[in-house]
Amino acid sequence: MMTMTNPLPDWNALASLGDDELPLLDTALLIARDEYPDLDAAGYAAQVDTYADALRPQLDRDLDLPARLTAINRYLFEEVGFAGNNVQYDDPRNSYLNEVVDRKLGIPISLAVIQIEVTRRLGLPLDGISFPGHFLVRLPVDDGILVLDPYNKGRPVSAEELRERASPHMGGQPPDDQQLLQILAPATHRMILMRMLRNLKGLYLERGDWERVARSADRLLKLLPDTAEALRDRGLAYRELGYTKGARADLGRYLQLLPEADDVEAIRSTLIDLSGTSSRVN
Repeated sequence: MMTMTNPLPDWNALASLGDDELPLLDTALLIARDEYPDLDAAGYAAQVDTYADALRPQLDRDLDLPARLTAINRYLFEEVGFAGNNVQYDDPRNSYLNEVVDRKLGIPISLAVIQIEVTRRLGLPLDGISFPGHFLVRLPVDDGILVLDPYNKGRPVSAEELRERASPHMGGQPPDDQQLLQILAPATHRMILMRMLRNLKGLYLERGDWERVARSADRLLKLLPDTAEALRDRGLAYRELGYTKGARADLGRYLQLLPEADDVEAIRSTLIDLSGTSSRVN
């Protein structure tokens, strides 16, 4: 029996691709392969196809877009059983797509990737929304957009609730109509993938897992070179790992990019300390 192969993208080729030319599912699996080197990418891609194939007969009827989406969400979140991991929200496995498929548990953005990939295979133009605090998805409908929450079984979110959710991130003031529309703009594939990596980097920073902090930051830079916060965090991780040369280069570049950042003095002080340190890793 022939084994299926699903060659994943090359990290070094991703920066040159347009924001939505980046393959969303394959790059999310590429992120997971860093943690799971033996990951069967073809198998997970086929599983997403299987979800779409199972749904297709249900959607042949003359249903409007909201009704079609309701059927998709019922299947994914009730029949298959995808759910938000309320018990261990900070478990990194919630961000690795292979684990999300295997365990049927995730966080808003990883569940959204599954929902987007399945829904698009069925001809519905579902997009992500890089909403502050909690990733959402959107579908254009005749009278505007339908916003849904993949972390809560894909339920619709009203404009009033969206304003309430956004307020704490806007100084306590609810956004006006124009601001809300800007917040609800579609997230590009690059934005989605970078948010996934930032989530992982943040989890590993909290744990002091410097190797994985460095890896997550490095992958962010593969997607968008000269991302200042990724250079800073990779540089700080390199310092902890004893890679002084890399730490100096990254932190120096960070100061060039953001000479007026709030943490400039702290980073300069770190660079001064590093200037007298020999590197343990070449």
